[in-house]
Amino acid sequence: MERNVVILDVDYVTHDDKPVVRLFAKDGEDNVILIDDSFQPYLYVLPVGFPEDCINEINEELDDVIVEEVVKKDFQVETDFIKVTFKHPQILAKNRDLLRGLSEVAEIREFDIPFYRRYLINNNVVPMTEVKAVGQSIPSFGNLEADELGIEIIKLEEPLTLVKDNLQDFRILSFDLEVRNPHGMPNSEEDEIIMIGVASNFGLRQVISTKNKTNPKESFVCQVSSEKEMIETFVDIIRDNNVDIIVGYNSDNFDFPYLKDRARILGVDLDIGMDGSSIKFIRRGYANAANIKGIIHVDLYLVMRRYMTLDRYTLERVYLELFGVEKIDVPGERIWEFWDNGGEELDNLFDYSLDDVVATLEIAEQTLPLNLELTRIVGQPLFDLSRMATGQQAEWFLVKEAYWDDEVVPNKPGGANFAVRQAEEDNEGGYVKEPEKGLHENLVQFDFRSLYPSIIISKNISPDVIEFGEVENIGDYNIAPEHDFKFKKEPKGFIPSVIAKILNERFKIKKQMKASTDETEKKSLDVQQQAIKRLANTMYGIYGFPRFRWYSFECAKAITAWGRQYIKKSIKEAENFGFYAIYADTDGFYAKYKKSNEE
Repeated sequence: MERNVVILDVDYVTHDDKPVVRLFAKDGEDNVILIDDSFQPYLYVLPVGFPEDCINEINEELDDVIVEEVVKKDFQVETDFIKVTFKHPQILAKNRDLLRGLSEVAEIREFDIPFYRRYLINNNVVPMTEVKAVGQSIPSFGNLEADELGIEIIKLEEPLTLVKDNLQDFRILSFDLEVRNPHGMPNSEEDEIIMIGVASNFGLRQVISTKNKTNPKESFVCQVSSEKEMIETFVDIIRDNNVDIIVGYNSDNFDFPYLKDRARILGVDLDIGMDGSSIKFIRRGYANAANIKGIIHVDLYLVMRRYMTLDRYTLERVYLELFGVEKIDVPGERIWEFWDNGGEELDNLFDYSLDDVVATLEIAEQTLPLNLELTRIVGQPLFDLSRMATGQQAEWFLVKEAYWDDEVVPNKPGGANFAVRQAEEDNEGGYVKEPEKGLHENLVQFDFRSLYPSIIISKNISPDVIEFGEVENIGDYNIAPEHDFKFKKEPKGFIPSVIAKILNERFKIKKQMKASTDETEKKSLDVQQQAIKRLANTMYGIYGFPRFRWYSFECAKAITAWGRQYIKKSIKEAENFGFYAIYADTDGFYAKYKKSNEE
């Protein structure tokens, strides 16, 4: 059978001792889980000497592995590697230290790429896009029962193929809890949930509670008899409306953990996953993230901390910054008093609860398109991407591009290597001319287009083309000012080539945007070019990030040195035409036009 579906999320399970990838997908209102047991984990070994000797030693030490010699690029240089394929990711993890310690092994590479992410990269499966699935519809798989869960299970017989890479429309639900907290910080073992607010892009605006507003006839409140029924009603709303994306604000840290604790105490099943599973908490970075199989949970608090620079990141502050409107606010320490006092204060609390979820939904509608577009470009699940720092997003994009360029990915630093990187001096950064005090009028702004990405491309700044020591023909190199770092003009470095490709894509999109007369298309294209711009502008900064796989302090210093040279040269050149700079910062400056006496 063939079926077109939109991929939402991915994981893997073990079935008959094999790793099986599960792709959670939608076809309109239908929930579909795709099953693929054809993929196996692997890593690369860099041999000390002859590949044959390394292969023999690996075969002597390890059973049930496939060992083969392959030629891959290592910093642009074609190199003999040994590809070792395992039957299960856990077996790979168990044996990587053993491999690293073998006498014929110089280094192991790509051992730390999670199995599900490797699957997406190698199979060019892009989350949140439409693909064609070809396979057999089966009634059950493992603990999945199609009829019982109201899903279709398809065991794939062919690789997925892209149908549409443009992003789809998704059913989004925002939610927020209000808790009676007479002792300050709520304690889930004692303090009850008094309201659950929900809002959606499919028309839902509601607060579920055991109380109601003063005038129930004009109320948006869904009154229930108990806290248990309140949670059950919330679960039913998610199920009945077949939600694709759930958004909250600080929901990883507060709402979902609190909800799970109260549901446990009250005996409510939060089995809202497409596979019938409950909410689980998995490690992402330094924190736990609430994960629901087949429904993407996005915590907008984390997103806004990465995409905005504010003095504080409360929902009220972020909403004001985005929309210029103050939302309803109730002091957190007084929520329980508003609840207990009833009357007008209770009405205000209901208004506040609804306003919270409406504001969260509006923030989601404003920011999710960019994150969805980044998901498409980077090629990793939205659940993961929304919790990545911008540098991590750029790195995973490069990991994907490296696979398609036949380049073996460098290892992340560890131990002494990381300590050395941390100990290096700070990069000087961009040139800044302090503003001249006073009120200035009739200013002209000069601005470079994508300054740092353009420098990386034009000067071929990449760790795979840097040359240390003396060189024969200096004309074959771009020489960085101030530091004299030398970068080969040919071949094109890996990272400059990737940035050039995405910037060309951005210029093409901006050209389409300019030519388009359709406002909806213009908006969609603008989101695409903004996502590419964000990714490209991140690239230069992560050269100097100690945990970056392609880390190069020399590259980071060279980029900013050229940047300082260009801005200073531009300011000097502008003066020849009568423009005097009154303020400059990194990639642009403001200037006054000064006429001579003769003019």
